[in-house]
Amino acid sequence: MVLGNARDITERKQAEEKIKASLKEKDVMLREIHHRVKNNMQIISSLLRLQSRNVKDETALDMFKVSQNRIRSMAFIHEALYQSEDLAMIDFSNYIKRLITHLFSVYGTETKVPNLRLNVKDVYLDINRAIPCGLIINELVSNSLKHAFPDSRKGEITVEMRSDKKEKYTLIVKDTGIGMPKELNIHKTETLGMQLVNDLTEQIDGTIELNRIGGTTFSIMF
Repeated sequence: MVLGNARDITERKQAEEKIKASLKEKDVMLREIHHRVKNNMQIISSLLRLQSRNVKDETALDMFKVSQNRIRSMAFIHEALYQSEDLAMIDFSNYIKRLITHLFSVYGTETKVPNLRLNVKDVYLDINRAIPCGLIINELVSNSLKHAFPDSRKGEITVEMRSDKKEKYTLIVKDTGIGMPKELNIHKTETLGMQLVNDLTEQIDGTIELNRIGGTTFSIMF
């Protein structure tokens, strides 16, 4: 004896196709949004660069450059998302390499370029953590390039980032430069850069530690 059962699943298949089409449409829309945000940030950065050409004061000129780099660090995030297969996560390893390459091109010269050591592999972050982390790296590496190696002093800048099985991340930015003043309290400083680093660390529910042995080492856990 053979027993058979037949059901018409046309409506279910049509519903599934509509869901797939809707998801694809949203994916395309999100990519377009990230692309436009990136372009708008690049326009802002270009406007700042053009405006800075009329600035003669060195302090003001440096403020323009710092602002450009902060904007560029965020633009790189949106560009990475636009190019990513997974819009939920960013390959932060490649992002860090690109950001630091940009910073070295901005602050480095043929007579003053410290060695760079990168140790970042298989790190993926969502946009809520990627943007603060990108800005933190931008501030710390920029600070090392600008202040850690005066008079063309030789040295090394190290950037490390890793995660454990519990998805806890550790970011280390280290230089072998002249070091920060012992009297400087990084948690109670008036400099905008360090205030920004502290605020962004709190934003990702992290903690920050400073080690002054052999230069300057910032360790951020989140």
